[in-house]
Amino acid sequence: MDELAIEISGLRKTYRASRHGAAKEALKGIDLDIPKGAIFGLLGPNGAGKSTLINILAGLVLKSAGKVTIWGFDQDVNPRQSRAAIGVVPQELNLDAFLTPRMSLDLQAGLYGVPKAARRTDDILAAIGLSDKADAYARSLSGGMRRRLLLGKAMVHSPQVLVLDEPTAGVDIELRRMLWAHIHELNAQGVTIILTTHYLEEAEAMCDQIAIINHGQIVAQDSTKNLVQTIDAKTLVVTPRAPVAGISDLPEGVSFEQRADGALALTYSKSRVKVQDVLDALSAAGVEICDVASEEPHLEDVFMALTSSTKDEGVVST
Repeated sequence: MDELAIEISGLRKTYRASRHGAAKEALKGIDLDIPKGAIFGLLGPNGAGKSTLINILAGLVLKSAGKVTIWGFDQDVNPRQSRAAIGVVPQELNLDAFLTPRMSLDLQAGLYGVPKAARRTDDILAAIGLSDKADAYARSLSGGMRRRLLLGKAMVHSPQVLVLDEPTAGVDIELRRMLWAHIHELNAQGVTIILTTHYLEEAEAMCDQIAIINHGQIVAQDSTKNLVQTIDAKTLVVTPRAPVAGISDLPEGVSFEQRADGALALTYSKSRVKVQDVLDALSAAGVEICDVASEEPHLEDVFMALTSSTKDEGVVST
């Protein structure tokens, strides 16, 4: 328990039936452990339950059942301490247009009970690159600046856990790099980061561990490396010296695709087919090879395999 930033067990959330629809079970018994000091990815398609889970962690939505412990504080026993241990950067740019960044940070710090003498407003403004906009109204800030300000607001009470909900959605490459550099600095200082994103290549590069949620259930949780290795497929990309119309007599389990640039993509099972068998089949078909490269599976392949095939009644574990 001392090594866990967040411990969730049996977490359920059912939204009551509305006049026009039946009750909806958004979370169906979530069990999830997030270690201290991790950069942890929480991934899933739209409607999978990510937002509900984050809102429960933030104390904005009441759970129907289960237990949530944040930094050692049980939400039901120590609600104020558990909320103080977490900061959430929402996806929506929900800022008061008539407050300046300095006013926003001071107000947020006051809501968390941070004494004026202990506030780090100027330090945070410098960290998020808004010192020169400290006294400009939020309505005059660009979208990227507003997103940085949301990050600053989540940091005012020095939380041990920081949740980033789609932090780089709609921002340019330069701002994305700046945000991630700062997130790495926070993580190096001991802050546990929880990331949700639809940029799966970003999650693969950033996260130590990943959980994938679908239909209100955790369908996979492991280190990023182990999750990617669960995909048995590999692709051999061959550039032929002359155009190839097609290839027959490929080994069983090998699929063939000709790409727009003329390259031949042959995908096969690493556990059942040897690369030499694929090359021998190309040689037998009279294909002269100019260049050859291999493509390993990515997190996107894992994500699609799990979220495309997982149904309400089934859970795939790794």
